[in-house]
Formats: sequence, structure tokens, C-alpha cells
Amino acid sequence: MSLTRPEAIIFDVYDTLFANSPERWQEAFADISAEQKLPYDGAELWKRWKVFEVNFRASRTNMEDPGNNPSFKPYEQAWLECFQMVFNEDKIDGDAALAAKRSVEHMAKRDPYPETVEAIAKLGETFRLAIFSNADDAFVLPLIKEHGLQFESVFSSESAGIYKPHPEAFKRILNKLGLPPKSCWYVGDHLWDDVYGASQVGMQTVWINRDNREFDGRVRPVQEIKSLLELVNLAAE
Repeated sequence: MSLTRPEAIIFDVYDTLFANSPERWQEAFADISAEQKLPYDGAELWKRWKVFEVNFRASRTNMEDPGNNPSFKPYEQAWLECFQMVFNEDKIDGDAALAAKRSVEHMAKRDPYPETVEAIAKLGETFRLAIFSNADDAFVLPLIKEHGLQFESVFSSESAGIYKPHPEAFKRILNKLGLPPKSCWYVGDHLWDDVYGASQVGMQTVWINRDNREFDGRVRPVQEIKSLLELVNLAAE
């Protein structure tokens, strides 16, 4: 199977358009720890918190029974609960709400990949562009605005009330665009949330694999790329 020319290209945001490395998280968590005088360095707090955050990610979408999904919880609330579990477990009097607020603020401060702005500008000359990101509006919308990226529609999991890879998440952006799945490319870095999720509704999937990760045996993307400029070239064919 190969890509066919789309009417619209829909993007994930973090690790697709903007870098979101563990190092940046650890820097933010160092600031959180310093502000509250917590007994952790940034790496240790992030490691402790990440255990609970991974559990949240694993349980937020019921793919075996999509009609019986857990109640939606935005990231800020989930992150607050993760911080609270760390503080409770370690018997620390930390401010979980403030820590979650700082995490949201830090997610709005990410650097685009070197080619992101150029690629989006070029693609926008020919195609309808949109976003669907597992994100809260409070951090994804300011991030896109700050860098002047132009998209017809920006959907977050918060605005949709559902997380990728649930099929309904992708159906909502398709309904917004008024397009059939086959006429859209979905571009993302995550094989499960992005490639698997979009393929379930019939979108053409593009996996951006910047770090030469090995394919893990799940559903294959239609196309694999390492840079958004490759996407520009593919779209021009």
C-alpha cells in the first residue's frame, strides 16, 4: 500500500511538530521541586511521578470495549492526582495542584523541530491542515499560537472529551473537516496512539520516526518518515 494524494493532513503535536524530551520534563520537575522545597532532584521526582502517569495513560482508553470508556479526565487533573500519589506515598506535604499547574505551563513552552515551521508553511499552501493531539487546550493552543503555525482546525483530547487511540477521537476531527478518512493523512510519532488509532477509522497513516525506533509489531503505517520535509516531498508527488 502507498499513500494517495490527500485533501487534508492532520498532525499530532508533541514529538511530531515539537520536541518533548525527558530532559525537558526533568528540568521542569527540578523547578517544581525547588519552588516547593521538595526532597527530590528533577530526575527523581519525574521518575516517581512517571510511574503513576504511565498507569493513567494505560487506563484512560478502553480499546477492547470502546463503548465503555472511563470518564474523561484532562491532563491537569490526572497530573495533579499523580503528584498527590507521590506525595502521599512519600508522606510529603507537597502542593499537588501547584505542581500540576506548573507542568501545564511547561508543556506550553516547547521548541519546534528545525523543519516544523517551514514544512507546515509549505504544506499549508496546498492542503487543508489540522491537529488532533492528546493534550489540554491550556498548553497546546498557546504553543501553536506562539510559533505562528496555521491550521484550519485544532482538536485536543480535552476539547473532544476523548483520547487517542479511541476511534471516536479521529471521527470527530473527520466530522469537523467534513472529509472521508481515505482523503486524510494522519501524521504522528506514536505507533499506538497515532498509527493504530488513525488506521482504525481508515485514515492514511504516516509514522514520523526521528529516532530510528524499531517497529514493534503492531499495525504498520502506510509510510515511515524521519523528517517533516520528507512529508513535503511526498505530498508534492
